[in-house]
Amino acid sequence: MKKSVGIVGCGWLGKPLAETLKTSFEVECFCRNTTDDGSSFWQRDFIIISIHTKDNYLQSVQKINRLVPLTSTIILMSSTSVYREFECEVDENADIEKLSLQKEVEDLLLCSRERVLILRLGGLMGEDRIAGKWSKASTFEDGFVNYVHRDDVIGVVKLLLENKPQHKIYNVVAPMHPTRKEVHTRNSQKLGLQLGNFTGFSHRIVHSKTLEDEFKYKFIHPNPLNFWG
Repeated sequence: MKKSVGIVGCGWLGKPLAETLKTSFEVECFCRNTTDDGSSFWQRDFIIISIHTKDNYLQSVQKINRLVPLTSTIILMSSTSVYREFECEVDENADIEKLSLQKEVEDLLLCSRERVLILRLGGLMGEDRIAGKWSKASTFEDGFVNYVHRDDVIGVVKLLLENKPQHKIYNVVAPMHPTRKEVHTRNSQKLGLQLGNFTGFSHRIVHSKTLEDEFKYKFIHPNPLNFWG
């Protein structure tokens, strides 16, 4: 029998994730209008949370945590923004001291259940999300980028569903880290985008050490310079 997966947040990431997983799992997307608290949706083997941090984020995750039985696994799509205090190379073992909403939600889940996975995603890119293509922003902080392509996030989630690790944190970030100026310049030349201005420099580099050590995962798109062909 196929394992079952429920996805809360079937948007830019969740929708193609659902389509990919349907080949190997029974997949259902949460629907605000039809999925009530007593729905069988919450009884699925895996519940993936892929929602924006706006709109009562903490309260939403608290409710999901209550509705999902402890026998099911929650996978939280978190963010490498939890490392914002660092200006150096970091991995999952970094000692994070500055509390953020994202970290608070991570801790909530890690402290309340054994069956939980936290995926700290880099800046989500790929397809129509193009670095350097903005309608308003014209000045950017330069620095090493910590991007990840949507295809790799989907690939990593499928890998974890198949291997079923528990109570772990994984960074999901492409292994190569060109500068933001290099990426924007490349896309400006290739796609005809107007190049903005750059100021300052961030030295933060986030490594996907645990993912690489445990599963020898090879990124589909290792270099953000080549995310768009």
